[in-house]
Amino acid sequence: MAPFSLADIPSLTGRTAVVTGANSGLGRATARALAAKGARVVLAVRDRVKGREAAATMTGDLHVRPLDLADLASVRAFAEGLDGPVDLLINNAGLMVPPLGRTADGFELQFGTNHLGHFALANLLLPTLTGRVVTVSSNGHRAGSIDFEDLQWERRPYRAARAYGQSKLANLLFTAELQRRLNEAGSSVLATAAHPGMASTNLLRPPGTRPRREAMQRRVAHLLAQSDDDGSLPTLYAAVADIPGNSYVGPSGFLQGRGAPTLVSRSRQARDGDLARRLWTVSEQLTGVIFPLTDAR
Repeated sequence: MAPFSLADIPSLTGRTAVVTGANSGLGRATARALAAKGARVVLAVRDRVKGREAAATMTGDLHVRPLDLADLASVRAFAEGLDGPVDLLINNAGLMVPPLGRTADGFELQFGTNHLGHFALANLLLPTLTGRVVTVSSNGHRAGSIDFEDLQWERRPYRAARAYGQSKLANLLFTAELQRRLNEAGSSVLATAAHPGMASTNLLRPPGTRPRREAMQRRVAHLLAQSDDDGSLPTLYAAVADIPGNSYVGPSGFLQGRGAPTLVSRSRQARDGDLARRLWTVSEQLTGVIFPLTDAR
């Protein structure tokens, strides 16, 4: 069977897709591909100007809407402002190893943005969602653990890489528990996850990177990383391929760094159902957003 490519995406005419962080990198590549197949694409972005600049590089039915995942009030406003059903939600936006920061609601910045913001967004949109929720995780989840005693890094010395791993593990636990709840409610919506491997995006060049280090990162990215377009293929595969709920998609090549998308493994912790349920309960408490569906059967 030939590797999955953009040509394998079916017509999406008449369907609406929301892509978070769609103004750059993987999000922009994902939004561009979905719009090219006829979808009405909502670019959910923190900076509306950058969102419009990104939309100007694409062809199709494109709409730019402000969304700051680090502010639950913004998440609620975004969800309330959407009109009509959403067929596809791509939880793509994320932060990678920034200095210690806090969201508007006081959460550690990576956990609050990468997990809690998307957790709230997905649950707020679920009553009108008809297709799939795709959440972008990372192989960095393997180095992560969920420290329920200090989720927000208020007691421990801050370790940005470990905090990133916690947020990416949370993405996979969220996907697993969301699919379990969807099944229990008799919903046809699927929850899937994907990771891009090593993609040459702006996440590899966080703000404040020293010039010498950035030059080294660019050389490494040139040798090992995929382009934004190739890095978006696992997300697109997770969005449209005939795969079961709670599937995890990544590159098929060496160490899942690059290559055609395929179903991939996840860490033991990411397969822990009890851990996923506990995280879900805590996430509801922190965000004030609960799973909205009842048994449709």
